Amino acid sequence: MVKKPEILSPAGNMERLKYAIAYGADAVYIGGRDFSLRSKASNFSVSDINKAAQVTHNAGRKLYVTLNIFARDSDLGKLESYVSDLAEAGVDAVIVADPGVLATVKRVAPGLRIHVSTQANVTNAAAVEFWAAQGASRVVLARELSAKEIAAIAQNTGIETEVFIHGAMCVSYSGRCLMSKFFADRDGNRGDCAHSCRWKYYLVEEKRPGQYHEVQEDDKGIYFFNSKDLALIGHIPELMQCGLDSLKIEGRMKSTHYVAAVTKIYRQAIDRYFNDPENYEPDPEWFEEIEKISHREYSTGFFLGNKGEEILDYSRYEKSHDFVGLVDGYDEEKGLVTVSVRNKLSIAEPIEILSPDNLVKDYYIPKMISFNGDAKLGQIEVAHAGFRVGIPSPEPWPKFAILRRRVAN
Repeated sequence: MVKKPEILSPAGNMERLKYAIAYGADAVYIGGRDFSLRSKASNFSVSDINKAAQVTHNAGRKLYVTLNIFARDSDLGKLESYVSDLAEAGVDAVIVADPGVLATVKRVAPGLRIHVSTQANVTNAAAVEFWAAQGASRVVLARELSAKEIAAIAQNTGIETEVFIHGAMCVSYSGRCLMSKFFADRDGNRGDCAHSCRWKYYLVEEKRPGQYHEVQEDDKGIYFFNSKDLALIGHIPELMQCGLDSLKIEGRMKSTHYVAAVTKIYRQAIDRYFNDPENYEPDPEWFEEIEKISHREYSTGFFLGNKGEEILDYSRYEKSHDFVGLVDGYDEEKGLVTVSVRNKLSIAEPIEILSPDNLVKDYYIPKMISFNGDAKLGQIEVAHAGFRVGIPSPEPWPKFAILRRRVAN
């Protein structure tokens, strides 16, 4: 019988963690202030991690913390106390890539589960068994594997396996890159990537130094090192047949809207498959949804056996909708839904209201009342990021609802 894998969603801060849970994540992975490969994310203090563990466990979900840098000796000085803090907080697992970090975790917190990061480049069953012998309970397989290879590993090893199913990919092998360190003295393998692959480059011919030629595909230019974003929403049956334990969404640097929308799509897809595998059909709305979040052109990565050149992308981010606000409450006395505005919000254009259970399209806000503390503002027609507004409604809107509007053409 095919086992139902968990959906593992990213969270760069506490707000996104709560939205990941609300929109259907079985587990959430976060980074602390140290030892994480997303040092520019908001990240979590030890106190925050304790709170995050309480939130996830109260919801019946799991919390994993990244310790996935490739550590130097100078990094290891405070690792032991940090691992102790994580164990005391009750996190469900740590994600590691460095053998020295793994050995430290085993020694300091022998009861703490260890997941081996995709950064470890695991591409075969023998490597999985190696990590199992070192004490790992799960391995996140390399992103370069095909469905056939993933299935062969997952079905022939004794510990849990996990793969990425959605989000940004890296031009370098499983993300192990030296470009950022070379160009900007920011070590991507220690969490400080400058995203050098996203910079705009020019072509210089060897015998004509100083002559820079811009290579254009269209009016946006060309980006030599960009990779397309991964999206496997169209291949749920194949994923389920692999026998995996966890399906991972990339994006600890991404927005609350991204975390919620992508988690919801895969939650619905996997639940539909397991409700009736024989008659499973994808919902066209899922494919519309993934176009509404900021992304590069989508691909299936290496899952269908593609070659690397098929995954390169020469464009910038695209999206059809802007994330404009979060519903944060209801003032019953005044009959107002309260909204924290994240982007320009206007009564003059239709919005969509996304919630864990529903999607309302083309809703026109009848009016907005400013809650910014200036009584003179009163009713307004346009609100900007940072505003808090009230929208008339006879009843509360769904908890964790998200407002978005179409991007102007």
